[in-house]
Order: sequence, then C-alpha cells, then structure tokens
Amino acid sequence: MRAFGLGTHIASNNFKSVLLLAGFPVLLLLLMYALFLLYAGVAGDYGGAYAENGVASPFLWAANSLTHAWPFALGGAGAWFTVAYFSHQALIDMSTGARELTRKENGRVWNLLENLCISRGIPMPSLRVIDTPALNAFASGLHEKQYSITVTSGLLETLDDAELEGVLAHELTHIKNHDVRLLVIAVIFVGIFSFVGEMTFRGLTNMRWSGGGGRSRSSSSSSSRDSGGGAIIAIVAALVMIAIAYALAIAIRFALSRRREYLADAGAVELTKNPDAMISALRKISGHAEVPRAPAEVREMFIENTHVGIGEIFATHPPIEKRIAALVAFAGGLDLGAAPDGAPEFGKRKRGPWG
Repeated sequence: MRAFGLGTHIASNNFKSVLLLAGFPVLLLLLMYALFLLYAGVAGDYGGAYAENGVASPFLWAANSLTHAWPFALGGAGAWFTVAYFSHQALIDMSTGARELTRKENGRVWNLLENLCISRGIPMPSLRVIDTPALNAFASGLHEKQYSITVTSGLLETLDDAELEGVLAHELTHIKNHDVRLLVIAVIFVGIFSFVGEMTFRGLTNMRWSGGGGRSRSSSSSSSRDSGGGAIIAIVAALVMIAIAYALAIAIRFALSRRREYLADAGAVELTKNPDAMISALRKISGHAEVPRAPAEVREMFIENTHVGIGEIFATHPPIEKRIAALVAFAGGLDLGAAPDGAPEFGKRKRGPWG
C-alpha cells in the first residue's frame, strides 16, 4: 500500500497523547470558569464584595470562585485519571459487556493470535469476547502489560481462519502504531470532561435561582444598571466559553485520524501477506458491525464504526468501500464485491495493479 509515513504517524500519536494530557486541565478550568460566570450572570449572586464593581462584578466573582474550586476539580480529575489508568479495561468491559476469553474456550483464536505475535516477536495481548452476533473487534490498553484485543462472538463464528487472522493482525498493528494509547487517552479525556460538565450543570440547576438575590440592595440605580449590563455580558461570555470548550472536545475526534485505519489495514496485509483475506473480512463486517451496548467513545476503537454523523463530517473511520479500494489498488488484493444482502458475489472480480 502507499506509504503514509508510519514513523511520522507514530510520532504524531505520541505528540497528540501528550497534548491531550497537558490540555485537559486548561480545558477543565475554562469550563469551570464559564459555569461560574454563567451562574453569576443568571442568578446575579456576586456577593457583597463584588456588588459595586459594575460590569466587572460577575467576572471578578467567577474568578474568585474558581480560585477556591480549582484544587478540588483538578484533584478529582487526577483521581479519575489514576483510576482510569489502572482500571480502564474493566470500565470498557463493563460498558461493552466484554469478558475474558480463555484458550480452553476458543483455542482457534488463541492460536492465530499467538502465531502472529511469535512471528513478529510481539508480546501477546490478552483476549476478550463480547457475546453479540455483531461483527467487530478492537484493541485497548496504555502499555505492554495492559494491551488487550476484544472480538465479538459473531466475528468468531462468521470469519474463517484467514479472515480472522487479518482482523487480529489489524488490531496488533493498532497496538504497534500506538493508536490504542491515543484512543484510550481520548476516551478518558472525554469521559471526565463529560462527567464534570454534567455534574456541574446538575449542581447549578439544583440551586435556588432568585432574580438578583445576591446583589446589594443598597446599590444606586446607576450601579444596578452597570450590574445588569455586566450580567448580560457575563452570560454571553460564558456561553461563548462553553461553546469553545465543547468545540475543543469535539476536535478530539478530529485528532483521531481516520488514516490510522488505512495504516492498520496495511499492517495486517504486511503481517499476514494476504490482502484478499483482509478484504473478505471487511466485506463480511460491513453492515453487521453494530454493537448495541457500546458507548460512542468505545466505538471509535472498533475496526468498523457505522456512526458517521452528518455527511461523514464526524466519522471516526473511513468508509469500508474506500478501505477495500485502497487494498485493491495498493496491496494487489482481489475484491469479490458484495451482493445486496451482504453475501459475497463470486462472479465479480477486481484485481489491483500489483496482481
């Protein structure tokens, strides 16, 4: 397949992982300040010390509130990251219904994965299975001792050995390319951001809202007008900050380059020397990849994620047709096509330029 710059891709994944970890506290503090500012603007509860500062009153009150609250927020976030670092696999298993798959239960998949790892001198990750007729798989883990590959029971029942080997090689490539590390960090990042935002909004809505209850009643009419103007400005500014924070959280999905799937497909072909099996596996997976219990963040780690949003703008995976076309064009694979019901159509053959 065409060289996308594997070394650059791995370096980019490492850089983005560090950037997400470093940027999280900044984004969290921005969100907290915006929420304090929104509360000050709507409720008018600045406190006596800030009632006479006119337009600046809600901004000063929000800044002061943040100075008292930030250690608890960052401490809670740090605790979440610590728990997630050591227990993220258990959290993923709980959210998807995955369980450990033993060699005794399915020696076939164990042998296929073990042979792939031995051929490359790669430590063997643990194996897990989701009991669902859907056809999907994903890798997870932050370091060598945590790496795991999860497959669905539908995948094990539907794919033949060569196709299943291609899928396992695809997931091993994600581990090798550090895609897994970046994806897990992104899941943790978005998870804590969503949790803090939800809990903060819930706390605000449970408070007593009273118009102007916190403002000084001894203020002059001019001061009251200034405070009223400041409240409107504060609300607008808070909403803009919240929108920016939300946009940055959405931007994380764009940081998860869709190119990683092309590279993992290429890595699978390079490892198995069998582009036809990878193409055939993708054909079988297409249209049957939906895992109902899986949350959106975990679906981003799947070999196929059918949720593409509006016009594929927020798609985390390239369309399977494009992935197959790349395998045909650059790996010399054969595409047997697909019938309307998803079954192979054996009369239709395409050969890549290397065939």
